[in-house]
Amino acid sequence: MNNMTNNAIVHFEIPADDVVRAKEFYQKSFGWTFSEFPMPEGSSTGGEPYYGVITTPMGEDHMPTKPGEINGGLMKRMQPGQPMMSYLNVEDIDAALKAVVKNGGQVCMPKTEIAPGMGWIACFNDTEGNMLGMHQRPEDVPQG
Repeated sequence: MNNMTNNAIVHFEIPADDVVRAKEFYQKSFGWTFSEFPMPEGSSTGGEPYYGVITTPMGEDHMPTKPGEINGGLMKRMQPGQPMMSYLNVEDIDAALKAVVKNGGQVCMPKTEIAPGMGWIACFNDTEGNMLGMHQRPEDVPQG
């Protein structure tokens, strides 16, 4: 858990009330492109489509090719006031959530499977009230 490279911010997520409007805004404003991922009923998006946001070139592994750059996602807002979220890559969400609580943070969404084969997410508030997410890759997906 103390290895900084394993806890890097690897993804951002933008919730939108009007997904079409938001996609158009980001495409026209910044040239971002989008890739739709249909999501099953019962997934973390409630079955609403999830859109990969491509802000920087990706390799065949779908990871950014430039060090330090990340891509993200855009989805239908699931709850009023849902904020934009940055996600940390963690090896073990359960251990990371325990560390958050031990150090004064609060869990605001427990470990939740995204969809089969996509790993798990969880959210927490730090000691200052900021909300961040965590992502744990499924075991069959190589890290890095």
